[in-house]
Amino acid sequence: MSRRRKVVFAAVLLGILLILLAAFDTRLKIRTYTVCSDKISIPLRVVLVTDLHSCNYGEGQKTLIEAIDRQKPDVILLGGDICDDKIPNDNTEALLKGIAERYPCYYVTGNHEYWSNQIDDILDLFRAYGVTVLSGTSETIGIRGQCINICGISDPDVIRYTDSTAGTEEQLQELEHTADNGFYTILLAHRPERIDIYGAYNFDLVLSGHAHGGQWRLPGIINGVFAPDQGMFPKYAGGRYASGDMTMIVSRGLARESTPIPRIFNRPELVVVNLEP
Repeated sequence: MSRRRKVVFAAVLLGILLILLAAFDTRLKIRTYTVCSDKISIPLRVVLVTDLHSCNYGEGQKTLIEAIDRQKPDVILLGGDICDDKIPNDNTEALLKGIAERYPCYYVTGNHEYWSNQIDDILDLFRAYGVTVLSGTSETIGIRGQCINICGISDPDVIRYTDSTAGTEEQLQELEHTADNGFYTILLAHRPERIDIYGAYNFDLVLSGHAHGGQWRLPGIINGVFAPDQGMFPKYAGGRYASGDMTMIVSRGLARESTPIPRIFNRPELVVVNLEP
């Protein structure tokens, strides 16, 4: 083989290696969105944590906690599947231990928490760390003189796995008049494919997860290959979407070792939402 062919061959191998490294990169990524509204008078920062599935981010969840701290959030929203149905809750508890005392935290359930058949223990865990569990409920909070409404609904599997008779639509009806006070209103809801249902209410922003970024991606070409409850080439795999005046942001989530199929060109992400006047 000539020297030129050796150089070309080496370059091709290096290119393939770099592509593979990028494809299977599971380092934590920070993804930031800015949402503007006349209802916001001072900048606020929301950090969205979804689909952790109790995966490992270093000893004591140090990598994830330090990433959250660097964002200096005003509030942390935990958008479901923070626990898993197979992996023990140790990593989830380590995360709560690291953030719940220092930031206001709000949580809604995901489907895997119900699939674990330990939902009561999981809810007790979050409440033990002072996290507010939202299930067709809301809270108006003040941050540096700015008030916002934070609403949340349980995952639809609440009907299948518990004695509750209040599913998605019943819980949304309980929240119907929350925005009547005129404050900016956020809905935390695990499943993004129900955007049309959410859009029938007066929410300014919906924050979701569940889709895991479509698991496999080709950035700029295919946003996701498959997502639960959406199937092939999901419309709401991850990113920013609109329904009328409502904005929906879907996190690609933090799941890593909990998924039997590896993420491809789909780094786990921590979502930061800057609310601006």
